[in-house]
Amino acid sequence: MNSLLFQVFIPFILSALVVIIVMYIAENYGSKAGGILGTIPSTIVVAFVFIAYSKGTDFASDAAAVVPAELSVNVIFLFVFSLLVHRSTILAFIVSFIVWASLSSLLVIFQIDYIIVSILLYLSSVLIVFLFLEKIVKIPSIGKVKIHYTAQKIIFRGFLAGIVIVIAVFLANVGSIISGIFSVFPAILSSTMLISVKEHGPDFAAGMAKSMVLGLSSVATYATLIHLLYPIYDIIVGSIIAYVISLFVTICIFFVRKKIL
Repeated sequence: MNSLLFQVFIPFILSALVVIIVMYIAENYGSKAGGILGTIPSTIVVAFVFIAYSKGTDFASDAAAVVPAELSVNVIFLFVFSLLVHRSTILAFIVSFIVWASLSSLLVIFQIDYIIVSILLYLSSVLIVFLFLEKIVKIPSIGKVKIHYTAQKIIFRGFLAGIVIVIAVFLANVGSIISGIFSVFPAILSSTMLISVKEHGPDFAAGMAKSMVLGLSSVATYATLIHLLYPIYDIIVGSIIAYVISLFVTICIFFVRKKIL
């Protein structure tokens, strides 16, 4: 019962709250703030605490090494979606997930578990994608929008995130790379995009995607730090230090967003 509690119920409930918060921020403060603040490390914190709890801090540290590289795949996921969403929402999701699955498979095949390589992949993808969306495609940012909450939306937002984190925790039994990849599966990104398109149209969703490209930097920071800190400190101390620093990164991006977005 304890195993079921710590591997299923608690991770599901905690991570299920995240998508609700993401859209609340976006709908109240616009796509600029929503895309940045909405990517504050959240489900990844839950995932790695429970991975470390069940498999040990060394295993969790190894799993975290692939996360920045996988986030580069998520950046490309957002890039593809933002380019195609004006044509068709269904097409945008299908192609985005095909690209995500293909690139994620390459990370497994080539065993990308070196943190330096992982970070370089992430930084290069962010730089190229953001400049392309901002300077060439010129996707606009959208301001505050009207809020429409329903019980169905809340359940849908939370359910996807909860399921993915439970899968990530269970996949710790398969291997560290696969577990790390699924810890940042784009469940929150995709559900946020879907609700954004449905509620506020493709322009708002594309603006959110562009901001999230930068906002994911705080998640990459968190993953890098727990990779370094988990072998030195225990789960709680390592997680707290990593979270505080990644939150500082988010704040920095948030305050310079007017100059770069």
